[in-house]
Amino acid sequence: MTNTDTATTRPVLRTARLELRPMRPEHLPLLEQLDTDPEVMRYLLGRARTPEEIAEFWGPRCADTDADRTGLGYWAGFVDDEFVGWWDVSPSRPVPERPTTAELGWRLRRDRWGRGLATEGARAVVEHCFTTVGLERLWAETMAVNAASRGVMRKLGMRHVRTEVREWEDPLPGSEHGEVVYELTRAEWLAARGADGA
Repeated sequence: MTNTDTATTRPVLRTARLELRPMRPEHLPLLEQLDTDPEVMRYLLGRARTPEEIAEFWGPRCADTDADRTGLGYWAGFVDDEFVGWWDVSPSRPVPERPTTAELGWRLRRDRWGRGLATEGARAVVEHCFTTVGLERLWAETMAVNAASRGVMRKLGMRHVRTEVREWEDPLPGSEHGEVVYELTRAEWLAARGADGA
């Protein structure tokens, strides 16, 4: 049932393999496992973040509870209590009383790539957004050359809506091909579930 009449909080989400826990300041040290790996950051910065950059970037995000009342925000993902990555649904700022759209994102440790975990966690987050939170639309973006992330977006049922070639002060390799934006509406998601017999 969609919760549109009362405020909700960001719950723990569970799948067959994952437990997604609301991200909090105690998760900050775990995020270094991701952001200090240059391959994980390849399509974001093109290099690893320094510990100082990680604290500056993630400290406020781990402590941020503005989106909690809407059930949105960041989740830290665990498999058998081992941190594997994060998932996020970010509404616009300031956070609306009842957001209708938000950006979907995820990032996994490199040793967990290729196992379907990104899609599995994202599916749980998408279901939460469309059934509990009551969002009408989710969108996601990445570099056009990021085939892995684009694959996850397609598996979620998201459709490519546009490619934007942007100006960058320090462009990454492949940036000349642009950024791709994908989206999924609640109506599309419900229709696909019906077609799958879900």
